Amino acid sequence: MKTQLIAPLFFSNYFVGLLAVTLAMETNFQLQLQANSFVFYLLVFSVTIVFYTRAYLPLRNSVANTSPRTNWYRENHRFVRFSQLTLLIISAFAVVWSIIQFKDVPRLKGWQWLVLVSLPLVALLYYGFRKHAPGLRRIGWLKPLLIGYVWAGTVNVFPVSYLLAEEKSNVIADGFMQWLFIKNWMFCTANAILFDLKDYANDANKQVKTFVVQWGLRTTLFLIILPLLLIGFLSFIIFSYYNRFPIPVVLINAIPFLLLLYIAFTMQKRKAILYYLVVIDGVLLVKACCGIAGSLIAA
Repeated sequence: MKTQLIAPLFFSNYFVGLLAVTLAMETNFQLQLQANSFVFYLLVFSVTIVFYTRAYLPLRNSVANTSPRTNWYRENHRFVRFSQLTLLIISAFAVVWSIIQFKDVPRLKGWQWLVLVSLPLVALLYYGFRKHAPGLRRIGWLKPLLIGYVWAGTVNVFPVSYLLAEEKSNVIADGFMQWLFIKNWMFCTANAILFDLKDYANDANKQVKTFVVQWGLRTTLFLIILPLLLIGFLSFIIFSYYNRFPIPVVLINAIPFLLLLYIAFTMQKRKAILYYLVVIDGVLLVKACCGIAGSLIAA
């Protein structure tokens, strides 16, 4: 009964949309900026769901099997199509409304412009343009890096750029943004690598060379995930130094890093799909809450 109640929220990717909004809010708190507009959060929420659901649209024609997620998309294909169309319309409305509200071109550094401009391109190339051009996600080792990159750009650079375009904020110190971006890129990449564990058997059969398929779980944990988390946390330490965060704030923000590391070392056994969706994606929600809480303490 509990599974039936929570499965639609996670299978439909609506929870992922909420994660994108909360992580974007975390950026505003950590950079001590005002919140973005409702239209901005609506745009981030809608585009995130559309992007992630794109991979599961073909499942409406699949046959019943042992995968709960595949069966859910097969049984709810009408709702999924309606949801996608509705969210696409909302996204288009939000883009047009935002452009009308913009008052100036954001004053960004070169690397920030590079991230901002590359986000839609990377998102398009991720799936590919044609049926026989499957996209960058087929490159197993590159897939989590791209996912982490898009997440960091969406929840770090995009919110700040939006505020600057509306002239609701002054120029943000480049050092603050840079280290915050690296922290989130490394964290989200490590999170994506853990999520690849659910597709281990399928990726191996299709010869998709993810880190786990190539090197195995133990090597991936010690040589990939652990270094990524260390780089991410070191970036936060530098960011904290810029902001003169007190020790309690640093400790609170260390919680999601330690939690993700703990989850990684408990994944010796294969888990159900909802475990990956609830626990691994849930770490991102914990991260956002810890970042916001730490910023409130530091204020």
